[in-house]
Amino acid sequence: MPGTETDYYALLEVSQSATQSEIKRSYRRLARKYHPDLNQQARDQHIKLLNEAYKILSDPTRRATYDQQRLLEARRRKAAQEARRQQQELAKQEPRMTWVEGIFGFIKELRRELREP
Repeated sequence: MPGTETDYYALLEVSQSATQSEIKRSYRRLARKYHPDLNQQARDQHIKLLNEAYKILSDPTRRATYDQQRLLEARRRKAAQEARRQQQELAKQEPRMTWVEGIFGFIKELRRELREP
């Protein structure tokens, strides 16, 4: 689905729980506000994004797909942030010995204890 990185709800200035009538009302208000014939400073790109947002959010099937993709993307971002945080925590800790170093250390200590009366 195009523009999953774009927050269509924010673009249309509605909440994620907005009804179809609220979405339609907001779209019409914003389309008038940014229409190039009424607003010389309006950018074509903004109108295109508004149209795209309305196309997605006004269709229940597309909206459900969009919401699912947003949820998955939020989970991916959260998992990536958690992985980065864990890596940073590990980097702060003192280096730990490897299992090979541990075995050699154990053997060395055992030999020393066996030699001492």
